[in-house]
Amino acid sequence: MLNAIPVPTFTPTEFAAFGVGQIAYLRPIVLDGGALAIGVFAADGRPLANAPSVEIAQALVRQNDLEPALVH
Repeated sequence: MLNAIPVPTFTPTEFAAFGVGQIAYLRPIVLDGGALAIGVFAADGRPLANAPSVEIAQALVRQNDLEPALVH
């Protein structure tokens, strides 16, 4: 029988902070007025910026020393 490997657990606050300063999430958003854009969000969900395309959003994120992650 295999020994179980303990899985770390996070409090909701720890989980929300996981990746802050390392990862920015990108997802489609609808701006006021109905225009489509790509929203850039911190790992804890804070909105950081909007961009007109995924490519521009990724460049913006990388220029700020973060790694982009797409969320569908």
